Amino acid sequence: MSIRAYIQDRKDETDRYASRKDFRRIFAEDLDGLYQLSFLLTRDPEKAEQCFVSGLEDCVAGNSVFREWAHSWAKRAIVQNAIRELRPRPSLSNSPASAAIFLDIDRRSSGPANHFAIDAVLGLEDYERFVFVLSVLEHYSQHDCALLLGCSVPEVREAHIRALNDLAHSPHTNRSQNQISVQEKK
Repeated sequence: MSIRAYIQDRKDETDRYASRKDFRRIFAEDLDGLYQLSFLLTRDPEKAEQCFVSGLEDCVAGNSVFREWAHSWAKRAIVQNAIRELRPRPSLSNSPASAAIFLDIDRRSSGPANHFAIDAVLGLEDYERFVFVLSVLEHYSQHDCALLLGCSVPEVREAHIRALNDLAHSPHTNRSQNQISVQEKK
């Protein structure tokens, strides 16, 4: 292999990975979305800002990630910083999970189906809020949520049901104009 071919081969290989510049661009272009993720997880503007900035710093520090995955990696960095900051843990609940909760959620949401009042989401307990944001808004699987939060899949499942139940019965649900919508997974 010639030197020129070797250099081109190495350049092609490095072009597949996200650079610091790519991560800075992602954080600049999706500033609102990434900050909203951080705020929904932390429920506190100062902590949200810390998690956002720490997420950017973590990404720019030189992680080797495919360019196509860079945006997901940026979100994950924010999520991991929020988990480290708040350390959400499952609460003990004796109430059995009910499938009826799922039937009621569309009627009780604050607008069209798949919309939730921000105040209602922020009113959830830390662990339930993390599970809701990760599983419903960010489309993480229950298994991925369990790995990130350091708990079991059944604990995530129970928290998911509790969060939906709390949102369905939240006093903020029908009053708030500030809504977040669940995006379809692409």
